[in-house]
Amino acid sequence: MKRFAKDMQKFPDYRHEASLQDEFNGPVAGVDEAGRGPWAGPVVAAAVILDIKMIPPGLNDSKKLKEQQREQLFTQICGTSLVGIGLSSVEVIDRDNILKATLGAMSRAIAQLPSLPAIALIDGNKCPDLDCPAQALVKGDQLSLSIAAASIIAKVTRDRLMGEMALQHPLYGFERHKGYGTKAHQQALTKYGITPHHRRSFKPIRKIIEQSGSHS
Repeated sequence: MKRFAKDMQKFPDYRHEASLQDEFNGPVAGVDEAGRGPWAGPVVAAAVILDIKMIPPGLNDSKKLKEQQREQLFTQICGTSLVGIGLSSVEVIDRDNILKATLGAMSRAIAQLPSLPAIALIDGNKCPDLDCPAQALVKGDQLSLSIAAASIIAKVTRDRLMGEMALQHPLYGFERHKGYGTKAHQQALTKYGITPHHRRSFKPIRKIIEQSGSHS
């Protein structure tokens, strides 16, 4: 496992992938996650192997794109690239901690690809245990087109899951805050208590449980 960081740049490009393709003589999968910080819902990871001849224009860090842009790019990425998606449930997050759960979701995303890449390029500074080489890239979603694509797949997938959760629990506003600790989310928790989708190991949720004596 190697780790490296590069100077920030305005838009991601394909130079990291091109270098690794030459070094490892095979395809590179970009890997990213969505949902490490929220108080509720799963953490979702995606792995993407781009086709150099059909890279969708406009790929960028998902956080820098509007929802409509992400949705459009999601469709384009799925139609032109190899995509794998993995997640870790709230139960896994509470059992293992969010870091281990995130790395596990990344491993499952790689496993869901149609074939194993020659190397995985991982957003961040830690690599999951994989059946292929892996290299970490700090701020990779701002530097690598493959990781940017993975960030979009992970974000859109998770947002859709939170929308489904909102239908089950309409009082909490999951479709708006996506499980993050917004004021509206805090107010809903105070009024209605926690749901099975809340991360009990996270301090704000644990505090509510301790104060109320709730085990719901």
